[in-house]
Amino acid sequence: MSLTGLPPATDADVARVSEALAMITPRWNVRILLALSGPPLRYNEIADKLPWLRSGQLHPKLQSLCDAGLVRRTEHDARHVTYGHTDRATTLLPVLPLVVTWAEQYLEQPEGPLPPIDQIEDSLTLLTRRHVAAILWTLKARGETSGRVLAEIVMPDAGWTAVYPPLRQLVADGLVNTAGSGHPYSLSTAGEGLGPVFGALSAWSAGQPLAQAARHPVWGQNNQAGQPSRAWVSHPAPTPAPAAQTQSAQRPTWRRTDLFSHALPPRTTPALPTGGIRR
Repeated sequence: MSLTGLPPATDADVARVSEALAMITPRWNVRILLALSGPPLRYNEIADKLPWLRSGQLHPKLQSLCDAGLVRRTEHDARHVTYGHTDRATTLLPVLPLVVTWAEQYLEQPEGPLPPIDQIEDSLTLLTRRHVAAILWTLKARGETSGRVLAEIVMPDAGWTAVYPPLRQLVADGLVNTAGSGHPYSLSTAGEGLGPVFGALSAWSAGQPLAQAARHPVWGQNNQAGQPSRAWVSHPAPTPAPAAQTQSAQRPTWRRTDLFSHALPPRTTPALPTGGIRR
């Protein structure tokens, strides 16, 4: 069933990307996925790599990642259980450096450099808010658009004024520009810069190779606002393998140390709070 007034293929695309973001944005999820980017690990081995996570916090996180089809739990015998990536998680990891690149270019940087994992968490906080993906998709596809038209497209079943709280947040976050009340909205430079991130997330969530991201009909490198675009051909995500299936031998080609140090402690300041692109 369509969730927005966008064309059906685009509506499905936005829904898939929103679901993908909802899988990885909850606190610690990305760190757990990165800790598992090597061979499968026992529970205690994962806990050793994330010492600030209490046991009561780690178990439900692992369960939710298993339910999402990103982590596989394998029972070798009654006393030997390991956790490792599914192929879906393995193909997701190369998207994360694109998020870091965007954050380093567009998010305000503190006096000292932030670890890449913090850049990822701050970026995901911005992108997972309700209606954000649909609004950004519409502005990218249409160009400058009034608030009323955005409301008709993004939330057709709600009153047209309901679009303004998320729009004000996007303006405060620096992802959308407007000259003020009554004026149309458009993507900011930072919003336009999300093209590689959204293109890659769309390709991944549609079961496409990440190399297809540059050809995305909305966020692709050659797409211009207001121009008609071809449909984004998608394939259903594969069904998660049964828990007892052995771990795939496929491994990421990028180095996990590029993003994550197992000795890295949790940040001392909270992830980017609601209210602005500045940290």
